[in-house]
Amino acid sequence: MTGKENPSPMTVPAAAPPVHSDTAAKWFILSSIAYFFIVGIIAVTIAAKFVWPELLGTIPAFSYGRLRPLHVNGMLFGWLLAADMGLVYYIVPRLCGVRLWSEKLGVATAVLWNVIILGAVVSLLAGWNQGWEYAELPMPLDVLVVVAWIMFGANIFATIASRKYAQMYVTLWYIMGTILWTAFVYLTGNFAVLFTTGVNQANLNWMYVHNAVGLIFTPVGLALAYYFIPKAGEVPLHSHKLSMIGFWSLAFVYVWTGAHHMIHGPISQWLQTIAIVFSVMLLIPVWTVVYNFIATMKGQWPQMRDNVPLKFLMSGVVFYLLTCFQGPMHSLRSVNAIVSKTDWIPGHAHMAVLGAFSFFAIAGVYYVIPRMFRRGLSSEPMATWSYWLMMVGGLGFFVTLWLGGFWQGWQWNNPSIPFIDTVVALKPVWTVRFFSGVLIFLGIVLFAYNIMATAVGASEKRTGAAAAV
Repeated sequence: MTGKENPSPMTVPAAAPPVHSDTAAKWFILSSIAYFFIVGIIAVTIAAKFVWPELLGTIPAFSYGRLRPLHVNGMLFGWLLAADMGLVYYIVPRLCGVRLWSEKLGVATAVLWNVIILGAVVSLLAGWNQGWEYAELPMPLDVLVVVAWIMFGANIFATIASRKYAQMYVTLWYIMGTILWTAFVYLTGNFAVLFTTGVNQANLNWMYVHNAVGLIFTPVGLALAYYFIPKAGEVPLHSHKLSMIGFWSLAFVYVWTGAHHMIHGPISQWLQTIAIVFSVMLLIPVWTVVYNFIATMKGQWPQMRDNVPLKFLMSGVVFYLLTCFQGPMHSLRSVNAIVSKTDWIPGHAHMAVLGAFSFFAIAGVYYVIPRMFRRGLSSEPMATWSYWLMMVGGLGFFVTLWLGGFWQGWQWNNPSIPFIDTVVALKPVWTVRFFSGVLIFLGIVLFAYNIMATAVGASEKRTGAAAAV
């Protein structure tokens, strides 16, 4: 199979730049980067609390129980999903050969999304929290999320419906899947759980938690990778057929895997077994996707020396592969008995959300911002430094928590070791985690400054040109 068989984004006729105003995309992307920076401060503070538990301990709003939900929701919905939505607003019109159906609706969606995120900051710091993993937002904000998602979905589907190109590139498939799956997953995790109790409620919650990653951030992340790897590398996608196999196998397999977080818990053995079987089957879409990306880059690897978007994209592909190898292994009963509920889980989750999907989003932002503002990136060396800081910090964070979590689980399974001793033993791990987090945050600072400087510089350039006229 070769790139000749597929409608690659490299082969789609480019529309003239004035066709796309990208106003909605700019709103989403720039606001998401601001939240990335702000919530990054929260992340470093939480990591510091593991090493120095008394830090800010007398201030209720800055207690771990309030900062942690803010960190999770801020990174997932304030940064990552908002950045993804902005990039989708950029990509879809170009793959369809038309304008975004409604820039006004897109901007209204961005404004509403910012209201939701700012409301989450206030409510979660105040302790107004529903108490469910990944579903902590108060009910009024949940309702607004549903409204915003309907607005976003309607805009994207209307744009695709009015497309000029009959055949749809795989990125559009993943984007449409994301919109539909997110609606199903979010409604289940934030509304359906209210009508159940006990084990059934916990089961629904973990279905939501796992599929928030698997059916929200995975498909939209892969949509970005399928678009930006060929575009940044200036090569055609290796195989459209493989991309379709990856899409449909993901659609079929992922929804059944959430219960592997409750193995050895009070759920039925048959449900545990189903979760294990489908978790192992995840290797099918993962290997399909990863092979397609690596084959696309055949003969192009020297580009990564100077191409910052490609650095983030291909590193994200490797992290995606590792994440989706860990998931099936974690589901096995013998492994789960050791690593479940330990620090191994945050290490695994952070590699997915930061190492894979945030890297895809960062690559996309580095690619589109100069094109949307029609000027060069403010600093290419700064972009390279942001990559290395996030890469080194991320590896330190992930690997330390994997090893520390396995050690932690082994101690928990040893009845001769008091629990408090297992806490004391993890302090070196948490110290490395903190300093790794500092490196990641410095990378975020350079990334945010570089993008904002590019946007502001473009505005100043246009203002100066207008004044000259």
